[in-house]
Amino acid sequence: MAMPDDDIFTPHRTRSRPPFGGAQARGKVIDQDGREVPDGSPFQQFEGFRFDFGNSAANPFGNLTREQRLARLEAIAKLLDVAFILPGTNIRYGIDRLIGLIPVVGDIITTAISLWLVREARALGAPWHITARMLANVAVDGVVGMVPVAGDAFDVMFRANIRNVRLLRRWLDRQPRL
Repeated sequence: MAMPDDDIFTPHRTRSRPPFGGAQARGKVIDQDGREVPDGSPFQQFEGFRFDFGNSAANPFGNLTREQRLARLEAIAKLLDVAFILPGTNIRYGIDRLIGLIPVVGDIITTAISLWLVREARALGAPWHITARMLANVAVDGVVGMVPVAGDAFDVMFRANIRNVRLLRRWLDRQPRL
């Protein structure tokens, strides 16, 4: 349908058709699936929807019990150190080694994740001598892991995160339950 020349050349004159969505544009609103959308706000279904980050159910890191935190640490340590098996062998490795294959940057990332595990252990109340041993494990893993080929093989066998979670678990098992 061609536009009349009058509408093109006279910009201040009202056009013969109302603009899209104008006052005369009344009819059923159809969604992309061809269903009729009821009158009202198109966002009515989302009016009661909101985020509440202060609530412990909404925050995955808040108000966890000691056992829940320890289970989370164990799961992360297993993912980092022993999640996969090398086919045809009994050698286990984790994403720590996969990320560590990226020279320098990968080892920095995995060391940062291991340090987060030590921080969580400290938040659980681990004393200084336990956290010092955990930090020593992370340091050995990080420094030796930066050596190109030998460091990768050492990381597969050393498993610093599993060692650290075991240290923490042994210490927690000796503590009295309150």
